[in-house]
Amino acid sequence: MTSADVNKMNEVTQTFVKGALAKNWAEVAALYTDDAVLNPPHDRAVEGRAAIKAWLEKFPPITAFKASNVKVDGRDDLASVIGTYTMTLMPPGGPGPIHDAGKYVEVRRRQPDGSWRIAVDIFNSDLPASPQAQ
Repeated sequence: MTSADVNKMNEVTQTFVKGALAKNWAEVAALYTDDAVLNPPHDRAVEGRAAIKAWLEKFPPITAFKASNVKVDGRDDLASVIGTYTMTLMPPGGPGPIHDAGKYVEVRRRQPDGSWRIAVDIFNSDLPASPQAQ
């Protein structure tokens, strides 16, 4: 994996962050392959770019979000990304903001144009599960 590829991976991550903060779910969904699978915590797998976009549109508003790729590794047209995130959510009707920190693992595929799209994505919180989620 070249340093240029790693830079492209980091750019995708930061585009994801900026898109999420702007609630630009079309931009975020475009970072996934057509047949991608998103594996969110406490929910079923979401399959396909259109379904991922629909799932993201229901996500509580994000008021702060940072993501950092900790390890990027790959060969040819397949790569893995391991990272950490922090975010603040403001659920409608909730008692106040929710501060979260966690990690993610992504499998990315190089596209014919040289870009790297997310094919498989899983993320989860480092915080204990709430009693409602158990």
